[in-house]
Amino acid sequence: MKKRIKIGLIDPTFYTMLTAIDKHIAESGLTTAQIDLLKIRASQINGCAYCIQSHTKDARAHGETEKRIYALDAWEESSYFTDDERAILALTEEVTLIRDRRVSDETYEQVVALFGEKETANLIMAIISINAWNRIGIATRMTPV
Repeated sequence: MKKRIKIGLIDPTFYTMLTAIDKHIAESGLTTAQIDLLKIRASQINGCAYCIQSHTKDARAHGETEKRIYALDAWEESSYFTDDERAILALTEEVTLIRDRRVSDETYEQVVALFGEKETANLIMAIISINAWNRIGIATRMTPV
């Protein structure tokens, strides 16, 4: 594949802003495992090889198990995920595929019931953030190392 621009080198302000959002999300009260799972799942849906590799590596370093990472693409069929995680994964899929699915009332109400409005806002922003990173990675053909 032909190399493309590196936005972070051309205008680092964009990366600084997205990184600030990620820092705020990390300090929001969501667990590292919750954030890792939604980052991996959104990256799988979007097909961002760079982010899949990066976030699975991070998840392992944070103590995530291989069997859960491997099952993530089929989380609905797996018994490895808690009800909270399943709600997060459903929301992740619906926000990531928003044009096709929208966010259903059922998913939204379940997430709010489990996490409250503030944490739901944090989850939505975390999903939006990883989708932005995925689009940067794919558009600029970032490759895993």
